[in-house]
Amino acid sequence: MKRIIPGLMIASISLAILSCGSHEPEKKNTPASNKPIVQDSGRVIQFPADSLTLSYFHTAVVTKSDLNTALTAPARVVATIVPSREDLGQNIVLFDNADLTANYTEMLQHTINIREKASIIQQKKAIVSQKQIELSRFQDLVEHGAGTGKDVSTAKTDLISAQTDVAVAQTELANEKTAIIEHESKLKLAGFDPQAVLHAQPGKVWIICDMPENQVNKVKEGSTCTLQFTSYPNETFTGTIEDIGEVVDNITRMVKLRIGVRDGKKQLRAGMFASVKFDVSEGNTLSVPRSVLITVQGKNYVFVKGKAAHSFERREVLTGAQVADRVVIYTGLQEGDIVVTDGAMELKGISFGY
Repeated sequence: MKRIIPGLMIASISLAILSCGSHEPEKKNTPASNKPIVQDSGRVIQFPADSLTLSYFHTAVVTKSDLNTALTAPARVVATIVPSREDLGQNIVLFDNADLTANYTEMLQHTINIREKASIIQQKKAIVSQKQIELSRFQDLVEHGAGTGKDVSTAKTDLISAQTDVAVAQTELANEKTAIIEHESKLKLAGFDPQAVLHAQPGKVWIICDMPENQVNKVKEGSTCTLQFTSYPNETFTGTIEDIGEVVDNITRMVKLRIGVRDGKKQLRAGMFASVKFDVSEGNTLSVPRSVLITVQGKNYVFVKGKAAHSFERREVLTGAQVADRVVIYTGLQEGDIVVTDGAMELKGISFGY
């Protein structure tokens, strides 16, 4: 009996040990990661299928539409035209700049000189023609024994003298034309057409408006605009774009526009300030809401819905003008692309590692 008890105890302990060894620890399910996968140096962002973050992003389809807007720019009255009491054929231009006034006066004098020189040349050429006829007549008389060599020699001298007079007059005319180029250049840099200034009609006022070079292609010569002057805040004037400058200012990057305004009531004076409004159309073009754009180091980007499920792709775009809350897109997007409108800043942080 004593031998049986220890045996039973040993068996019980063995069973207990076997029972403990056969019991496997309980396995725990590891939750799936909600972190997005960033690929291609941040260009592609892939989210898990069950990510709650996806519900935060809102999108819109890129389409084409007609965009119309109004550009405004500061301006000032730079010249008025009044009739001359002394010379009914030449009106007076009153500039707001004393240097331009002096420049215009000198150009006007050179213009008068050019007309006079041209008339003198015609007269001297007529004299040359007459001297050539006289020389031919004397030569003919000598050939028929009715004239002398002295007459021919004198006729030749007179002809050479007349030809010299023509050459001198032509040189003087060329000098006048050279001198006038400088004055014309100054007027052009100020936004004026020299010929328009010379033939200006009374009752007209000229306005100069500075427009950014990236906007100047949206206005055309001959189109109309509206103006409001500080001196007459309750009145609206209509003007016509007469000329678009040929030079871009190297510092301000502005182009000068000359606008003509009829001032029948003689209200406007040189030096007055105004605000000009141009109605322009961007045409049928791609555009996106302003909120989709992000800017990094001077470059503009948008995020579009990727080809893979639950993914977004970063694209660099070239933008144009902003019209209301929309921005024109020149390159980087196509019609039908789906862009992120809400959540673009969050994608920016993931894409660029901010």
